[in-house]
Amino acid sequence: MNPPVCDLWPCWAAIVGGNRGGMSTATTLTRTGFTTAVEAAVQAPSMHNSQPWRFRLCGEQIEVHLDTDRQLAVADPTGRAARLACGAAVFNLRLALAMQHIPATVLPGPQGTTLTARLLLGPPRAPTPDERELFETIPRRHSNRYPFLDLPVPLEHRARLRSAAQRESAWLDFLLGPLAIGTVSELVRAADRRLEADPDYRAEIARWTRYDGERSPDGVPAAAGGPAPEPHELLARRDYGNRQPSRRDYETEPVIGVLGSYTDSTTDHVTAGQALQRVLLTLTRDGLVASLISQPIEVAEVREQLRIGLGRYGPPQILLRIGYGTPGPSAPRRPVRDVINVTD
Repeated sequence: MNPPVCDLWPCWAAIVGGNRGGMSTATTLTRTGFTTAVEAAVQAPSMHNSQPWRFRLCGEQIEVHLDTDRQLAVADPTGRAARLACGAAVFNLRLALAMQHIPATVLPGPQGTTLTARLLLGPPRAPTPDERELFETIPRRHSNRYPFLDLPVPLEHRARLRSAAQRESAWLDFLLGPLAIGTVSELVRAADRRLEADPDYRAEIARWTRYDGERSPDGVPAAAGGPAPEPHELLARRDYGNRQPSRRDYETEPVIGVLGSYTDSTTDHVTAGQALQRVLLTLTRDGLVASLISQPIEVAEVREQLRIGLGRYGPPQILLRIGYGTPGPSAPRRPVRDVINVTD
């Protein structure tokens, strides 16, 4: 049975509006502050919106655990994608704690355990302008699986996104030219065909798809899954059950970024997740939207072909389609009380 937690669930604006004054002298995190920070953490992305995380407050540190009951047995048997999601949640936690004037140092969890990261709380300091801007972007960020506008993404935006990944010890490469984009689209298609041939894979997606009128705190609502996939599309998409066709074509020259790490250790999966979230929040702040493409990462041979084609030693962890688009439907989140523990 989980330890009792605070019954006070502060509103989202508690950090944004309530901590703009003088610096706190507290060196520990209250239960209310912990809950508020986790409210930001759970806004992170995860495959099929499975939300495979749990958070524990232990004195002057926060533990982020992988919830193995929510790990995708077919699409993510090794837990790589779940650790990526936990890493994205860790980055949101860092921002939320900074807004409470509490910086945090992230340490990796021990190998072979569910503990993916520990956040050690440091001495008080005011948040930086960058932390404040990225934190305030968290509620606006969500995956957009609909067509984007055929508009170029300025080079200065791409440079900021590469820098964002580098700041979190990861790399981000953009595909340049029709040949590179065409090659990667074939890799995406090949991986998608391989995955779709597995009935267990299709059944797993169906279990995490939510249809109109179905109330659920997790999974992907059919509307948020984008329009019904078409065979002629350049980038193969997962089918989340939406039978409505697209009202316009997808981009003919999509902007595709590949985010990767320097090794494929469990620690680097969490690191890449933090980099992914910094990139996603940075592009959202710049008025861009993104969708995540992971089929080529889920098939080992295709992932290796992608790595070699990029000329990278370290492995790719996720692909991003980036551009300008209208806001789309968001996916739900589980109540914070379902994902936290407090240890006195």
